[in-house]
Amino acid sequence: MRCCFGNFNDMLKEAHGLAPIPTAVIDADEPYVLEGACQAAVAGFISPILVGEEKAVRRLLDGIDCKRDFPVIGAERVEDMAEKGVELVEKGEAQALMKGHLHTHEFLHPILAHHLQGRHRISHVFVADLETYPKLLFITDAAVNIAPDLITKKEIVQNAVWLARLMGVDTPKVAALSAVEVVTPSIASTIDAACLAKMAQRGQIEGAVVDGPLAFDNAISAESARIKGIESPVSGDVDVLLVPDLESGNILAKDLEYLSGARMAGIVLGARVPVVLTSRSDPPQARLLSCAVASLVSHRMREDEA
Repeated sequence: MRCCFGNFNDMLKEAHGLAPIPTAVIDADEPYVLEGACQAAVAGFISPILVGEEKAVRRLLDGIDCKRDFPVIGAERVEDMAEKGVELVEKGEAQALMKGHLHTHEFLHPILAHHLQGRHRISHVFVADLETYPKLLFITDAAVNIAPDLITKKEIVQNAVWLARLMGVDTPKVAALSAVEVVTPSIASTIDAACLAKMAQRGQIEGAVVDGPLAFDNAISAESARIKGIESPVSGDVDVLLVPDLESGNILAKDLEYLSGARMAGIVLGARVPVVLTSRSDPPQARLLSCAVASLVSHRMREDEA
C-alpha cells in the first residue's frame, strides 16, 4: 500500500487500483443504501450482492437509475437477511458484508453466532476526513463495544492501529480520551487510559504510541496542551481517538459529521471479512467511502493469509 493517506482522495486513488470485492449488502431495500452500493460498484470497489425483499429492491433499483445489474437474494425478515449474508461468506461467495437499513444488533448477531470473528475482538472504527485537521482521524469504538473494560480497550486500540498502519501511518499516535487529563479515581476512564499508556510502553500494545488520559481539546490541539502544562507525544498530532464508551464515541463521530462537515467512513474489524457499518441515515457518500476502506482491508487480509 502507498504511504500516508492525507485525506480520502488519496485513499480513493489507492482503492481504485484494486479488484472489486464481492460484498453482501444486507437489507438493501432503501434508496441511500442502494445508491451507495451502486456508486461503490461503479467506482470498482465492490461487486454487490443485494439481500432483501426482492420486489422492493428491484423497484428501488429502477428508481435510482443505477446502470448496473446486481444479483438479488430474496428474504422477507431482517433476521433471514442477516443469516443469508453470513451464509454467503461461509460459502466463499462474499468477501465483505455491508449493513443496509437494519439495526446494528440485527446485523451483527449472526456474525457473532456463526463464529465469523477472526483472531481479534470485533470492534468498529470511524475514519474522518476534516478540513480543520491535517490528516485522517480514526475514532474507536463508537458502534460495537458498549462499555469496554481495560483489556477490551487494548484490543480495540490494536484493531484501530492496524487500520491506521494499513492507511500509511508508520507509528500511529493514540489518545485515550476522558473528560480530564489527570488520573482521577472517580472517573474510571482516566485509570484505563493511564494503564493503556503504560501497556504501550511495555509492548502490550504494538506499533503505536499511546498517551492518556487526555481530554479532547488537548488531544487535538498542541496549544491547548501547552496552556494546560501537558507534555505529550500525542497532543496536536493524534491519529487515533480511543473513546471511553460507545455513547461518547457515537456522539463525537456524529458531531464531527453533522456540525464540522467531516466525511466519514465506518468499518468493523476483527471478523473474518471486513464489515461495512454506517448509520442508517448516512448519505451514499459515506457508504462509498466505507466500501473503499473495506476494499483496502480485504486485500490486505488476503495478503497476510498468503
